[in-house]
Amino acid sequence: MPQRATTVREIFEAMPGRFLPEQAGGLNATIQFDLSGEGGGQWYLAIADRKIAVTEGAAANPTMTFGAAASDYLAIVNGDLNPINAFMQGKVKVQGDMSLALNMQKMFAL
Repeated sequence: MPQRATTVREIFEAMPGRFLPEQAGGLNATIQFDLSGEGGGQWYLAIADRKIAVTEGAAANPTMTFGAAASDYLAIVNGDLNPINAFMQGKVKVQGDMSLALNMQKMFAL
């Protein structure tokens, strides 16, 4: 992934290469991303045994669901939007395991 992501698809395609297995520890979770608007879509991450699989589409029973506009998610990944502020402003919706949302950034080299 270049210094700045230009599309959501680019972010998800780069995730396996940026995953830091030592930061995931014993995590076994499925994280669903529902990104709306132009360039959005659905992807999910299956994390288990210090490995990650990224799949386009909807997961059957996600541990956590992250919802946002595709443009806001791009801004978060590029460091232009603080994820906590985005959540407080209602730009990001999290359902399920909130601690997972807080730990996601440390599991990826940005």
